[in-house]
Amino acid sequence: MVSPMIPMEKDEMGGPPWLRPLLKTSFFVPCEVHGDSAKSECNMYCLDCTGRALCSYCIPAHKDHHVVQIRRSSYHNVIRVSEVSKFIDISFIQTYIINSAKIVFLNGRPQPRPGKGVTNTCEICCRSLLDSFRFCSLGCKLEGMERDPHLTFTLRPKPYRPDSIHGSESDESSTPRKVRRTAASNHWIDHELRLAAPPHSDDEGGHLSNSISPGTPPIITYRTSPRKGKPRRAPQF
Repeated sequence: MVSPMIPMEKDEMGGPPWLRPLLKTSFFVPCEVHGDSAKSECNMYCLDCTGRALCSYCIPAHKDHHVVQIRRSSYHNVIRVSEVSKFIDISFIQTYIINSAKIVFLNGRPQPRPGKGVTNTCEICCRSLLDSFRFCSLGCKLEGMERDPHLTFTLRPKPYRPDSIHGSESDESSTPRKVRRTAASNHWIDHELRLAAPPHSDDEGGHLSNSISPGTPPIITYRTSPRKGKPRRAPQF
């Protein structure tokens, strides 16, 4: 029996209520329920139940819950950014590319002696980082929130951008100019045709036709002079 769904809002102590249980869960162990079945390794977690790790046979019982998959890199648990970023803000946490997928580590990996020339390290476990990051994992950021009250895992709404609906500014600025040039060209062509074309006898009041169609070229005849030669006399009898 699964637990009822719990709200996904931010916890008062920092972070959502499922984050701390997730970081403490043991993954890649045989399932307690389906241990006798093949491929029963636990590599998934239900954010609504916040219980033990789940295997593939446990998922049908959590079909209406939020379930994420945990992966492993160098014996450390990781999660894809595309999955976890749907629920929490992972800013200030360094990301990595593994098997063409961007991931973040669940827990810190202490590094007492940073490499030579390293100028930036994780504020919690001293792991070497790029200059634009402060933490190496979800767990380190969670611990860092106790020191910095401005840190949060709460997702902020994306700012409204009108160009996200109607296209980029470059598209909007270029398209009207093209339309105006085309309209002006058509107006000039129509005006020239009005001046050159004779009125149709079939139209009442001598109004010109506004239809644009290819004109028929005039028929030009050339007069040829008779061949000059010796005049021929009438035969004599």
